[in-house]
Amino acid sequence: MTAYIIRRLLLIVPTLLAIMLINFVIIQTAPGGPVEQIIAQVTGEGAAITERITRGGAGEVTGGQATGPAAGATTSKYRGAQGLDPEFIASLEKQFGFDKPLHERFLTMLKNYIVFDFGESYFRNKRVVDLVLEKMPVSISLGLWTTLITYLISIPLGIAKAVRDGSRFDVATSVVVVIGNAIPAFLFAVLLLVLFAGGSYVQWFPLRGLVSDNWETLSWPARIADYFWHLALPITAMVIGGFATLTMLTKNSFLDQINQQYVLTARAKGLAERRVLYGHIFRNAMLIVIAGFPGAFVGILFTGTVFIEIIFSLDGLGLLGFEAAFQRDYPLMFGTLWFFSLVGLVLNLVSDLMYTIVDPRIDFGARQA
Repeated sequence: MTAYIIRRLLLIVPTLLAIMLINFVIIQTAPGGPVEQIIAQVTGEGAAITERITRGGAGEVTGGQATGPAAGATTSKYRGAQGLDPEFIASLEKQFGFDKPLHERFLTMLKNYIVFDFGESYFRNKRVVDLVLEKMPVSISLGLWTTLITYLISIPLGIAKAVRDGSRFDVATSVVVVIGNAIPAFLFAVLLLVLFAGGSYVQWFPLRGLVSDNWETLSWPARIADYFWHLALPITAMVIGGFATLTMLTKNSFLDQINQQYVLTARAKGLAERRVLYGHIFRNAMLIVIAGFPGAFVGILFTGTVFIEIIFSLDGLGLLGFEAAFQRDYPLMFGTLWFFSLVGLVLNLVSDLMYTIVDPRIDFGARQA
């Protein structure tokens, strides 16, 4: 097993490099980069800035705001840059590193990322690491609690549906599962917002933020209550929108095992149904469900919370990544991509190891690479 873990850890390196290379080439060569963003701001500021540019005023780019001198009719490889001074364009390229070849920029980025130097955000004037750490509590809160509650609901419900397959209970709960699968989580979020957060009816829950403004002044029991008070609606929306798939996976896994020969043999020996279910079927049926916990957490943490964060004004990693992509904030984009990819690859290894914990008969170490 140790040799298998070492091989998997070594495999993370080329996989991570391939992920970064493919995304780097696609993103860096796509139109609408940071230079174009600044040019769009300069040319769209209005008549006052336009007049200053045409008169040849000094240019400056700081923190995402830019002004610059203009020349006569000048051709440029950037859309909307006609009429701007080439020296101003060159200064933008130098500031954002576009004065260097593509391969040199990539190697420089990798060199910095190896020592976890992710640089500074183009448009937020803060280090990427600081931004990620600042937004991490929101995303971890949403991802962790949603995953735990989803499993606590879906596994017992899936087992109950499998044991009562075809009964009225199975049919009734299937209707709920179908509704939960058909309606996305953000629509449930909007509904909860309207009903319980002051939309049109009552205002039992807060509308924004992970904690209240006076959270620091509260006692620890009050802090915990305030924390879950703010998370109640977002987590409810995400659980309702995400429990259906896991419930059906659990049910189908149990149905597949219930009809196996070893189950019939156990029943023929006179074992109680509860012992057959939890002593024999459970381990085999839950192998895929439990082993998929790390992957489910990654999916919820990094991809499933963008709309929820927007609707409930929760400033987390999902919203941060969306804004970085929209603004073409390359250090923030690639820094978060590196972090997310690394965490995802490590948790994939954890998922494989979970198989051996759930069923010790599985031994990846005995397999030849």
